[in-house]
Amino acid sequence: MRRFERRWAPRYAFHADLEIEWGSTVLRARTRDVSSNGMFIESADPLWVGAGFSAQLTLDRPVRINCSVKRVEPGRGMGVSISIAEDQNGERYQELINGLSVKQS
Repeated sequence: MRRFERRWAPRYAFHADLEIEWGSTVLRARTRDVSSNGMFIESADPLWVGAGFSAQLTLDRPVRINCSVKRVEPGRGMGVSISIAEDQNGERYQELINGLSVKQS
């Protein structure tokens, strides 16, 4: 049986370091894939479904995002939805997605 696909935006393979701000702690993780509204974060100790956190994509020009955990794969990571302010962070993230869509099409 095929799993129901809830995504409405295409995902693109993309590996980048990510700093998760969890209270006073900073957790280090990596992205596996990204889309305009979410990403999969590789982490040996993922948070739980419903957890919300801020993170920063470690790129040439870092991008700050807000995340909400939607799915957990124990020992592998978590699928999150993201929201980004419509400022320079939003512009940089959209540039990233646009660049990936051209490369991978």
